[in-house]
Amino acid sequence: MMAVVTHFVDEAMKKAQIDEFLQRVLEKAGYGGVDITKTPLGTNIVVYAMKPGLVIGRGGETVKTLSRDLEKLFGLSDPQISVAELEIPELNAFVMASRLASALKQGVHFRRSAFWTLNRITEAGALGVEIIISGKLRTDRARHEKFKTGYLPKSGDPAIKNLSRATMQVKLKPGIFGIKVTILPPNAKFPDRVQIITEPAEQTLPEIDTQKEEGAE
Repeated sequence: MMAVVTHFVDEAMKKAQIDEFLQRVLEKAGYGGVDITKTPLGTNIVVYAMKPGLVIGRGGETVKTLSRDLEKLFGLSDPQISVAELEIPELNAFVMASRLASALKQGVHFRRSAFWTLNRITEAGALGVEIIISGKLRTDRARHEKFKTGYLPKSGDPAIKNLSRATMQVKLKPGIFGIKVTILPPNAKFPDRVQIITEPAEQTLPEIDTQKEEGAE
């Protein structure tokens, strides 16, 4: 039993390391996350990005180099990489955390950056958003501030399946700031949500006065 638990912990750590590596290498491509699936024939990897062309490269050279690096650095067996374009980048936690980090690097105040990010995500249709920025925000002591709107499930199956999460660090003059973005997309489904379907009222035919018709005869 312990061996099984250790295996899953190791796989989760490797996934986090791969995610961090791709986030650093594909920053200019608007990296938005990765899905990794192991098969008997190798490892299927789906990379989500705003600019798929930068991930693929001219003649597929960039994606081939990326495949070799993943095999060498992380021991993935025969990695096969495919690239998917993000339809709505504002609903992707990685993309928005990266934009928030860029704003902080440019010297924009953390509250202004957080509210700008929050509004962009909300305008894209998100049901809920939470942004946490931690570090030496205003004093020499590290602290954190939370910016939240809408509804976010904190536990259970809906939180695991629906939430888009991203954690990032950015180095500034006061020190290292931590950024955590959590988004609940508009297409999220919940088992406790009741959908009421109203059917159109049946049209009734006008009643005929038979006695009046008989008198007419």
